[in-house]
Amino acid sequence: MTPTRRTLLISSAALLTGCATQPASAAPTPPPQTTLTTGRIRGRWTSARTGQPVREFLGIPYGADTAPRRFLPPLPAETWTGIRDATAFGPAAPQGSGDPAQSEDCLVLNVWAPEHRANARRPVLVYIHGGGYTSGSGASPLTHGANLAARGDAVVITLNHRLNLFGHLHLAALAGSDYAASGNAGLADLVLALQWVRDNAATFGGDPGCVTLFGQSGGGAKIACLMAMPTARGLFHRVWTMSGQQVTAQGPRSATARARAVMDHLGASLDQLRTLPTEKLLTALAAKDPTIAGSRVYCGPVLDEVTLPTHPFWPEAPALSRDIPMVMGNTREETGSLIVMNDPTIFDLTWETLPARLERDMVSDVDVHAAIALYRKLYPQLPPAQVFLRATSAGRSWRAQVIEAEARARQGAPTFVYQLDYPSRRDSGRYGAYHMLDIPLVFTNTHEPSADTGDDAVARAMSATMSDALLRFARTGDPNGGALTPWPHYDLEKRQTMMFDAQTHVEPDPRGEERRFFGRAPYIQPGTY
Repeated sequence: MTPTRRTLLISSAALLTGCATQPASAAPTPPPQTTLTTGRIRGRWTSARTGQPVREFLGIPYGADTAPRRFLPPLPAETWTGIRDATAFGPAAPQGSGDPAQSEDCLVLNVWAPEHRANARRPVLVYIHGGGYTSGSGASPLTHGANLAARGDAVVITLNHRLNLFGHLHLAALAGSDYAASGNAGLADLVLALQWVRDNAATFGGDPGCVTLFGQSGGGAKIACLMAMPTARGLFHRVWTMSGQQVTAQGPRSATARARAVMDHLGASLDQLRTLPTEKLLTALAAKDPTIAGSRVYCGPVLDEVTLPTHPFWPEAPALSRDIPMVMGNTREETGSLIVMNDPTIFDLTWETLPARLERDMVSDVDVHAAIALYRKLYPQLPPAQVFLRATSAGRSWRAQVIEAEARARQGAPTFVYQLDYPSRRDSGRYGAYHMLDIPLVFTNTHEPSADTGDDAVARAMSATMSDALLRFARTGDPNGGALTPWPHYDLEKRQTMMFDAQTHVEPDPRGEERRFFGRAPYIQPGTY
């Protein structure tokens, strides 16, 4: 099938499933307004790539300023009078670099929705950003929601929440019961945001009973945690995670040791921690981790038995979310962006120098010489740098995805698994299908300069395939339909996996020999020990 033919088929399928883009039209006037539970807001009109007008509301507060309640559970946003302007992104969570505007008053979200339609019941898609638990925001150009909202007649939301020490400093054993949930304050922010969605989705034409969480990398990991949190039960109805898994969380002993390491690094008492300037507290991100040799202090979810009563996916998938349909996926060359882009000398590796470098970055504790031998047998055409890419990708987050998929299969929960093989266009594709490449594809933002997907007919067809699958899933809990190859549930017998590429297809147990090889070693989520 040629790319042009494929594009036509996908466009036709989108028309049949109700996910097609609409004809171009001029943006209406005046600026859009709507009423929330906290007050009235005024947004602005933006346009999808097709020219379809989309309502855009930015920087909406869903929670109060967290600075006066540092490390404590969030409070809802205060009400206001008059009409609040919602035309600029709000501050990112404090993180030391990246977004120029950062503040502890960061509990804000952004909404994209098509034009008002009476009695609309649009699916709501809430995106949780990546960056681990330490960085990122909902304002990335790759995650602007206008194109996705227009394509699927959907409401698309991105958000900010507390990160790093502000969101995950476990003080329960040091500061008493008031701080029992401080290690998961950032996750509590997400619950508050979802409560806001429940209470306000309808004003944008969204259906609060049809909420899909989707997220990449750390965003997917946060979703895995929410699936195990009783306070989040009923606030979302489907989940789609991309290269983001959370099998285990920190235990209270390790999390408390990390809190002490932060205090020692700062030379600060508990009382001082609560009032230190934001910039000063951020310097403690350089503290040495007490259990991970050579690492800065880890920030992430905590098994506090208050907010998070169980590990997200250990020893089994959370029973709490067994009935929630789930899509999970990884990219074939995850470490293309996680490691190799930051160290181009990897392309100079030889068969002699590969073992030492691989031992440093593979994470899974398996014999590196055996790993190299496996890859040379399976893929004899790959040079050392590509063996490094494949082995480090398989030995890191892909292991966690396999564990989650297997746990869901044992549970009998509705689960679909994919692998992105579509390669980036950066440097003639030598980084492969790297970590984050699926973000512009599902958001239909392949035109963005940082997308690395290309924006020709092939790239747009790939984006249409993935975004339409996401939109069908958001509507019905099943990504099947249109021109997509039938996508079965994942089970332990066949392990059927959707291989997203220029020629998308389903494959049983892809990389099965790699899975069995790395499965010899036990897996513990990095940082959670």
